[in-house]
Formats: sequence, C-alpha cells, structure tokens
Amino acid sequence: QVQLAESGGGLVQAGDSLRLSCTASGLTFNKYTISWYRRAPGKERELVASITTAGESTIYTGSMKGRFTISRDNARNMAFLQMNSLQPEDTAMYYCNAQQFFPQGGASDYWGQGTQVTVSS
Repeated sequence: QVQLAESGGGLVQAGDSLRLSCTASGLTFNKYTISWYRRAPGKERELVASITTAGESTIYTGSMKGRFTISRDNARNMAFLQMNSLQPEDTAMYYCNAQQFFPQGGASDYWGQGTQVTVSS
C-alpha cells in the first residue's frame, strides 16, 4: 500500500533551520506532484510548497517564499522541505502530500501522518 512518512520535525528557536523529509513507498513516485502542507493549532490547513514530478517547477505560498525550499530526489523516492529563518508562526504539523492527475480526469491523492514543528521565541 502507499505510504508517505515525514520526518525531521522538532523543537527549535526562532531563526533556526529544519529540514523535513518525506519518504514514499508503494507508488510510482516520479508521477506524483509533491506538496507540503501545514496546520497550525486552531487554523485551517494551508499549502506551504509544491514541486512538479521532475522538479522542474515549484510554488510557494505566503510568508514561506524566500525562506523555504522544496526539493525532491526521485531516485530515492524522497521529497524535502528546507526551512530557514523559522518563526513562532511557523509552528504547525507539517504534512507531505502526493498527488497524481489523470488525463481522463480525477486524481489519486495520498497523505502522510505529519511531523510536528515547534518554534519558540
């Protein structure tokens, strides 16, 4: 079965960096767009960044632009989120998402269990 396993979260201080990893199994990884989402306590889930199947294009949202970098290694079925200059408002559970869109319509969509990032001031 498909599994996405996030790792790399933890408790850091403001200004520190973390690198999150997402390890995928049970799917053809290079056919999936990979995204990182986060959900802070009491808030809606929000998109952090996405990367296309071969890594040719990335998008970032909100305050993550310029601080976070998404990347992937299709040979190892892994994706990464490098987070720099972390701030307390970055505290959230971070989730890896894999999504494949089909030419005839529809998509397959998988989620990991999440990894907690906590930034103290």
